[in-house]
Amino acid sequence: MKIRLINPNTTASMTLKCAEAARSVARADTEIVAVNPEFGPASIEGYYDEAFSLPGLLDEVAKGADADAFVIACFDDTGLEAARSATEKPVIAIGEAAFHMASLIAEKFSVVTTLSRSIIPIERNLSKYGLIARCARVRASEVPVLALEEEGSDARQRIEAEIERALEEDGAEAIVLGCAGMADLAGALTRRFGVPVLDGVVCATVLAESAVALGLATSKRGAYAAPRAKPYAGAFARFAPR
Repeated sequence: MKIRLINPNTTASMTLKCAEAARSVARADTEIVAVNPEFGPASIEGYYDEAFSLPGLLDEVAKGADADAFVIACFDDTGLEAARSATEKPVIAIGEAAFHMASLIAEKFSVVTTLSRSIIPIERNLSKYGLIARCARVRASEVPVLALEEEGSDARQRIEAEIERALEEDGAEAIVLGCAGMADLAGALTRRFGVPVLDGVVCATVLAESAVALGLATSKRGAYAAPRAKPYAGAFARFAPR
C-alpha cells in the first residue's frame, strides 16, 4: 500500500516531521511518500495563505497517480474537497481525522492550535463535520507555525500552558493538537498530562490505511464528481480539467 502524504506548505522540515509521525504508526507493508509543493506559502495561517496553497496541493495530488490514498497534512484541511474531486482514491485530512478519532474516545475534547486567526476556520470545520457539540473549546497558543520549526523557541511551553488551561477550564477529556507542525509532541504530552493528546497526522494515516483495506473509493456521484473539462486561462492553464 502506498500513501502520499502532502504537506500543502513549502517547509520541507515540517514535511519530514509529518513523515516520521506517519511512519511510526503505518503498517509494515505501507509506504509513506511525503511531499510538499515547490511553490506556495511557507506556512498556512489563515484564509489568504490557504488560497495560494491550493494549486501546489492539487499539483501534488496529480503527481500521485500510483498512490492508494492521500493524506493532507494541514490542520485546516486545506483543499480537502478539491482534492477529493481530483481523484477517486481516498483523501483524508488531518483535522477531520483527529476530530473523529477524538470523538470515539472522549465525550468532550479541546483543540489547541497555533494563532487566534485559526480558531474560526477550525470551528467552521467542526460544524461542517457535525462535531462542534463535542468540542469544548478551540484554543490558540499564539505560536506562529514556523516557530514550531525553530530551535530554542518557547512553542512547546506555550502549547503546554494552553493544554493545562483546557483541562482546568474546559473540562476537556482529550486534547487535539491543531497543527501538523505539532506532530512530534503528542506522545510526550499524553504522558505528561495523563489524557489522550491526538495528532492528526497519525490519525489520518491509520484512517487512510483502513479505507484502502476496506476497498473504499471517493464517491464520484454529486459533490466530489470529477471537474468538467474546460479551459483555464493564464498561469492556471496547466491545471485545466481534461
